[in-house]
Amino acid sequence: MEGSQLQSQNENENGKLFIIGIGPGSVEQLTIRARDVILNSDYIVGNGTYLDQMAELLDKQEIIRSSMGKEVDRAKKAVELAKENKVVSMISGGDANVYGMAGLVMEVAEHADLEVDVEVLPGVTAITAGASVLGAPIVNDFAVISLSDLLTPWEVIEKRLNAAAAADFVISLYNPKSRQRHSNFSRAIDIIKQHKDGSVPVGLVKNALRGESQDYIVTTLDEVLDHNDWVDMSTMIIVCNADSRIWKSKNGEKIITPRGYQRKYDY
Repeated sequence: MEGSQLQSQNENENGKLFIIGIGPGSVEQLTIRARDVILNSDYIVGNGTYLDQMAELLDKQEIIRSSMGKEVDRAKKAVELAKENKVVSMISGGDANVYGMAGLVMEVAEHADLEVDVEVLPGVTAITAGASVLGAPIVNDFAVISLSDLLTPWEVIEKRLNAAAAADFVISLYNPKSRQRHSNFSRAIDIIKQHKDGSVPVGLVKNALRGESQDYIVTTLDEVLDHNDWVDMSTMIIVCNADSRIWKSKNGEKIITPRGYQRKYDY
């Protein structure tokens, strides 16, 4: 059904711009609609890494490939092609609304007075992928904070860390380290430790849902910096709350953050 709809758009010369979250990076993790849209697009625009992850779906489409740091160029190209009444898919890792391309592409489309329809397709996020590996760490209220200060000043990040930790949110830390940013992760942990007990569980997940490269560590806030050298840009961290606990089962350590059922029910 979706394929025929897109083909009709091509025949009628009606452009369409999709912004697609591809999830952790395998075709198996795509939504059915995202897969169908990718297969039936005229153009696919994206970072080379994400395009390589979708390679088995890229055959008849025209591919516009670029590198990290070229996000604005990609957004402008996608909008330009959509203005030419093409069906264009912008690929974004994870979910396009979670530190992805949705905001930038929408801004560029707004400034360009784009008249064709823009649709955002959701994808599995790093936090939900990582949480599934760790067990059930984010079942209650949580906050997501990126430690990248390329676009957000560190002073703002620090303010958000203090607020989320003081409220005892479960906190997911994105973009903990890069070649240029070595200390932001340890600085963030030091801030969180001012508000949370050192026994609070912490999960670190590398390459969540990416096959054999996936790995994870369950530790505590007091001991998480012992794994500082293990952390990189492919690592997602979840710092839990005062109710969270580590379940040491025969199948390995998992984290449970109760939703609150234990206060109302016996089980």
